[in-house]
Amino acid sequence: MTRTPTRRALFAAATVLALPLAGCGSDGPADDVAAASSAPTATSAAQPAPPAPTGHFGPGCAALPPEGPGSPAALAAAPAATAMSTVPGLTRTMDTVHAAALAASLDATQDLTVLAPVNEAFAAVPPATLDPLLADTPRLTALVTHHVIAGRLEPGELAGTHTTLDGGQVTVDGTDEVFTISADQTLLGAADATVICGNLPTLNATVYVLDQVLTPPA
Repeated sequence: MTRTPTRRALFAAATVLALPLAGCGSDGPADDVAAASSAPTATSAAQPAPPAPTGHFGPGCAALPPEGPGSPAALAAAPAATAMSTVPGLTRTMDTVHAAALAASLDATQDLTVLAPVNEAFAAVPPATLDPLLADTPRLTALVTHHVIAGRLEPGELAGTHTTLDGGQVTVDGTDEVFTISADQTLLGAADATVICGNLPTLNATVYVLDQVLTPPA
C-alpha cells in the first residue's frame, strides 16, 4: 500500500482426552495374542488458548465512566473521533487528529481499528522529539495514520502484523487480554507498548488504548 492512497482511503485459539486402544474381547488364542501385544496408547495436544475477550478489557478501562459521555455504551453509539473526544485520557491523541485535520475522515470511514495512545504516553516523549513532529504536517499525518488499521480487529485477531493506513506495519504480540508492541516500534524506543484498555467499539471503529506512542516508518 502506498502512503498517499492509504491516507485518502481513511479520508477513505481441548485437551484431547487419552483414548486407550482396546481390542474386542474374545476367547480365541489369536485374539488373546493380539490383545496381549496391543498396549494402550494415548494422543495428546497442547492446551488450547484461552478464549478471546468478548467485551472491553484491561486495567485502563477502569478509568472510563460507567455511564454517560465516555462510557463504553456512549462510545459505541458515536463514530470514532467523536467518541474518543469524550474520553479524558485521550485528549492528546485527539489533539493530533484535529491538528492533522483527520477527525471528519476518522468519523466517516467504516471498519477501522484505532491504536490510541493515552495522554501519559505523549507526556513521556521529550518535547525535543515530539514538538518538531507535531509541527510538521506530513509527519503528523503519518503519525496519526500509523495508529489506524483498516478493518475491525477483534481481540482474537489483534496479534500479528498489520498494515497501517500510512503504509507502515505494526506487529502486535500476545493473546487473551495481554497484548504488547515491541519497543523498537515506539517513539521512545525504551519499553514495549501495552494495550491498557482494549476492544472498545465505536460506531465505525474498534479502539485499543496504548501506553506508548508508536513511531511511523522513516
